[in-house]
Amino acid sequence: MTTHHLAQLNVGRLRAAADSPVVADFVYRSDHTSFLRRRRQWFEKTDLPPVTMWWVPAGHVPTVAEALARMEHLKANGPSPDAFSFRQPYAPPGGDGTGRTWPADDRDACPA
Repeated sequence: MTTHHLAQLNVGRLRAAADSPVVADFVYRSDHTSFLRRRRQWFEKTDLPPVTMWWVPAGHVPTVAEALARMEHLKANGPSPDAFSFRQPYAPPGGDGTGRTWPADDRDACPA
């Protein structure tokens, strides 16, 4: 039985209006990975983590305030079981005991 779900917050500031030709190609229309690699074409660089993830009890739907607090935690403290990214993920509570989970090595890391 699944006891936890992975929550995720993505943050980005578009370089142009959403209907601009500059940002016409979007993530869900094609191969997601190739678009992640090109994200700097469409999004400005900010000092915020672009992706924040954390584990929630199964069935819990995080609020926007909760998601923003997790993002601020990641920004201020770096990755931990409380807030992490694809680069340094953590297992759900009660996982394998190491705290870390995927990827096993850099070959499995998110290419973005």
